Amino acid sequence: QVQLVESGGGSVQAGGSLRLSCVVSEFTGSDYCMGWLRQAPGKEREGVVVLGSDGQTRYAESVKGRFTIAQDSAKNTLYLEMNSLKPDDTGMYYCAVHIGGGGHCYYILPYPDDFHYRGQGTQVTVSS
Repeated sequence: QVQLVESGGGSVQAGGSLRLSCVVSEFTGSDYCMGWLRQAPGKEREGVVVLGSDGQTRYAESVKGRFTIAQDSAKNTLYLEMNSLKPDDTGMYYCAVHIGGGGHCYYILPYPDDFHYRGQGTQVTVSS
């Protein structure tokens, strides 16, 4: 069973930065999409960024230029560097994995429920 454990959330002021980490275990696939999702209070879950096993990425328009996804395969860890944070970035952030994808990870971002596995989440709170 694939397991994902997020960490690194916290409370920051607007303009601040946070780095989220996600340790992925029990996963050995070579064709996948990994990404970060978030859910703000009272809102539906949304895709933030996706990274394909082919190296392609897609960011939500709202975070482009501010967030960066990275992967350390040796450590089985996925990262999300978040800069210039805004109050609208507040929410629970989840690491997620979609098995397969075949180069189509770009199209998965708008469909957060299509990810097969998701962690428990880490809370990010940005105050104005």
